Amino acid sequence: MTGTIRTSRRSAMCTIGAAGVAAATGTAVAPAQAQVRLKKATAFAVIGDRYHNSDYIRSALGKTLVRDAGLSIDFTDEKKALTAENLKGYKMLIMFCDGMQWPNGYGMRGYYAGYGRDIEIMSDPPLPDYKAEPVMWMQPEQGRAVKEFVENGGAAFFYHNNSHVSLASQDYRDVEGAIYTGHPAIRPFKVQITNHDHPITRGVGDFIITDEQHYVKYDKDAKYVLMRSINEDGHEYRSSIGNQGTSCEAGWAYDYGNGRVCFMAPGHMITVLWNPEYEKLQKNAVRWLLKEI
Repeated sequence: MTGTIRTSRRSAMCTIGAAGVAAATGTAVAPAQAQVRLKKATAFAVIGDRYHNSDYIRSALGKTLVRDAGLSIDFTDEKKALTAENLKGYKMLIMFCDGMQWPNGYGMRGYYAGYGRDIEIMSDPPLPDYKAEPVMWMQPEQGRAVKEFVENGGAAFFYHNNSHVSLASQDYRDVEGAIYTGHPAIRPFKVQITNHDHPITRGVGDFIITDEQHYVKYDKDAKYVLMRSINEDGHEYRSSIGNQGTSCEAGWAYDYGNGRVCFMAPGHMITVLWNPEYEKLQKNAVRWLLKEI
C-alpha cells in the first residue's frame, strides 16, 4: 500500500494540469510536468453528510489509514460518483456517510455548524419558506454496483452512520449486513471485543469512548460479530423497533462472494476515530479486507 491521500476524483481519472496535481497531492509541479496522469488509489472513499462534515473524516482517516497504515485513498463527498464505472480499478470501497441529502436546506431554524441550533434567522427581503425534508440519495443501480464490486473480489469498509444508507437499498443492506435504527445523545460507553481470535481484533483490548452509541438491526450470523457497544451506566435505548437495551453490535466482518466486508459503528468525532485501540482495529481491518492478513 502507498500512503497517498487524494482529495479529487478527477485527479485519479483523467489528465489534469499542474494546478490540479498540486491540489491533489499537496506538492508543487513544474510547468514542464503540466500533463500528468495520476495512478488510481487503492481505496475509493465516499464521505460526509449534513451531520458529519467530510473534513473531519478526511483528516481522521488521513492519519490512521493513509499516513499510519499506508493506504492510498481517493476521497469524494459527491454521492453520484458511486457508480460501477468509477469503482473499476479500486480494491476497496470506504463508506462514511448517511443516506440523506437536503435539497431545500435545513429550514429556518436548522443547524448551521458553529452557530448553535436555534438562532434567529433575519433576512430582508424575507427568504422563501423552503420545506426542510431529506431525500435518500442511493439509487438502485448504486446498490447493485456495490454488491457486484464486493462479490467480484472488492473490499468494503463501512463506518459509523453508514448503516442508514441500507434503508434505501436491499442490495446494499445485504452487503453491509444491517440497517440503522437510531442513537441516543452523545455519552460515554464501552466498546467490548467479543471475538479476540479474528485478525481484525487480535491484540486489541476493550476501550471507552464518548460518542453516539449507534444501534442497528443486524441481519447476519452472530459468529461474524467482533465487538459490542455497552452503556455501563444502564441507560437503554428505545428505537423504532423497540427497546434495544444498553448494548448493540458495534462491528463485524465476513467474506461476501469473492470479497470482504467490515463494519464499525464508532466514529461521530475525530477523538473517537483516534482512540488508540480503535486505531488498531481500523488498521487491522484494512489489512484483513485487502487479504494481507
